[in-house]
Amino acid sequence: MGKGPLVRLDRAIQSLYDRRKYDMPFFQRQLLSGLYRWNRGKVKSVEQQIAQFKQHLVVERNLSPHTVVAYDRDLEQFYRFLQQQNVVADGSADYKIITPGLIRQYLGQLHKTSGRTSIARKLSVLKVFFRYLVRQGLLNDSPAEALSTPRREQYLPNVLSAEQAAFLLDHSPSGQRLLMLRDLAMFELLYSCGLRVSELAGLDVDSLDLETRQVRVLGKGNKERILPVGRQACAALKLYLSEQSRSDGEEALFLNYRGQRLTPRSIQRRLKERLLVLGLPGAVTPHALRHSFATHLLDAGADLRAIQELLGHASLSTTQRYTKVSFSRLAEVYDRSHPRSRKK
Repeated sequence: MGKGPLVRLDRAIQSLYDRRKYDMPFFQRQLLSGLYRWNRGKVKSVEQQIAQFKQHLVVERNLSPHTVVAYDRDLEQFYRFLQQQNVVADGSADYKIITPGLIRQYLGQLHKTSGRTSIARKLSVLKVFFRYLVRQGLLNDSPAEALSTPRREQYLPNVLSAEQAAFLLDHSPSGQRLLMLRDLAMFELLYSCGLRVSELAGLDVDSLDLETRQVRVLGKGNKERILPVGRQACAALKLYLSEQSRSDGEEALFLNYRGQRLTPRSIQRRLKERLLVLGLPGAVTPHALRHSFATHLLDAGADLRAIQELLGHASLSTTQRYTKVSFSRLAEVYDRSHPRSRKK
């Protein structure tokens, strides 16, 4: 088979992927998987191998579109480095001459422009890619496997205080009534459930059960979780839905002025505008409301495991960073209040 049919096949698979939703019908996923298996092993150039790897991420690992884009971006950066080192010639590469030392040289270049967290992610992508090449028979061993991951920067999540969160939700700026109702419902739901902004944007009307005060959420890795919804969030959602007219077949819960699904970027922009009007910190993002949700639950004595389930974290260590926020606030209160700690 020549290059032309291969390129067309890659485009066909990519087209299926671009149209993919998390609820892709079973037969479509089987078709995508069949095309992937048929095409496997027919790719020669580095660019085609990376394209094949992306198909592997979609079909076999079922990663989210955002994750696949991030993998692609990091691999493209490494590919440019290989070109600079003359490892790639005429679009093909001899992976056997890629050594741990060459990868260390690449990571050393990254230190000039990237933080440790970004470098750790890029190394992780390389490890996954080289493991894939080993399974494909293109390498005997991965040159990245023995490299240690840089220690990630420790930082405290940016959160609103409970008073600031209440002020954000209790005070509505002036504006078109339907937009104000929609925004309030969005931000109430974000804070009430600790959703990721992509999860919020992906909600459909039938994801909500306002009678039982529950919402069904599809998170990272296509994992579903059922979350309780607070009474005030339910009230805001009921009011918004009672006044929101929608076209037949439109499933999205939150719509823009054209009657289409609201994007994560638009949600972030609406929150920033609301913060500025209300005089709250403008650097707060939708993810900061998720951080605030977890921190305020922990401050109120909620169990860390329960918070992990609510947030949809795969690892408890990810949730444990909120304990540092709570302790930091506790230390501030102690310093302000204890007679033997106050500054003179």
